[in-house]
Amino acid sequence: MDPQEDIRLDEQLDAFITYLTDEKKMSENTRLSYRRDLDKLEEYCRAMAITDASQISENNLQSYLLYLEAGSLKPATVSRSVASIHAFFRYMYTEHQIEEDVSENLQAPKIERKLPEILTEEEVERLLEQPSDLEAKGIRDRAMLELLYATGIRVSELISLRTEDVDLRKNLLTCCGRVIPFGEHANAALARYLSGAREELMKDHEGEILFPSCLGEPMSRQGFWKLLKSYGKAAGIEKEITPHTLRHSFAAHLMAGGADIRSVSRMLGHSDISTTKVYAQLGGNRTRRMYSEAHPRA
Repeated sequence: MDPQEDIRLDEQLDAFITYLTDEKKMSENTRLSYRRDLDKLEEYCRAMAITDASQISENNLQSYLLYLEAGSLKPATVSRSVASIHAFFRYMYTEHQIEEDVSENLQAPKIERKLPEILTEEEVERLLEQPSDLEAKGIRDRAMLELLYATGIRVSELISLRTEDVDLRKNLLTCCGRVIPFGEHANAALARYLSGAREELMKDHEGEILFPSCLGEPMSRQGFWKLLKSYGKAAGIEKEITPHTLRHSFAAHLMAGGADIRSVSRMLGHSDISTTKVYAQLGGNRTRRMYSEAHPRA
């Protein structure tokens, strides 16, 4: 490349952002994020008298990465900057503005996945004891909480369940193509609920929804979250409880009890087993046997 044809780095960045706009159709926020990351690189290069992308070496980029990491930035922020650098140099190489992609070996720092908040087994016991067994709503709530903790299903799946999805004789739940075992505690709570409380809550409404609201209509996620938080407060649990808390606790307690990770992954409905592995850090017949041996309330 003829040095006289070199374009200043800031102009090359302008061309890259235009490419993201016109060709990649990226959103304004995404483009701004790329520009912020690359402006920092341009500033760093300018301090070393580098004014063109073709002058940037692999060593320059490695030094820049060390500079970012030394600046007390979060690993996620550094990783985003590295992604922006990769995108820019791939573009420059594809457009024949540079002879090689010197960013190829630049590796982002590993991001430690934040462990989910879970309840202890004792906290779960306290939570499950809160609903009153003297009224239909409390009986329903106890059945919902027991089933949620017993199966690890998502709240969106819980409130969408139909009566036909529950097999009390075999202690099995069918949910979104998964068949999940549940224990005797959940069985007893469901049997109590289905013996009269559900019919009382349904009032004159028709339908097969398993857990209706007090108006006899399908329950919302917000409605369930509200009752869950109220029971958590009544149980004296200071942790932030979300609709996913019992799902996380279910998985973590099974893993702590020695459950097979693939069986847990299947019950959770994870498409990638690596998603399930985070629970290991927390401390059909084969799946049911594993469940009965590992779940605290089997």
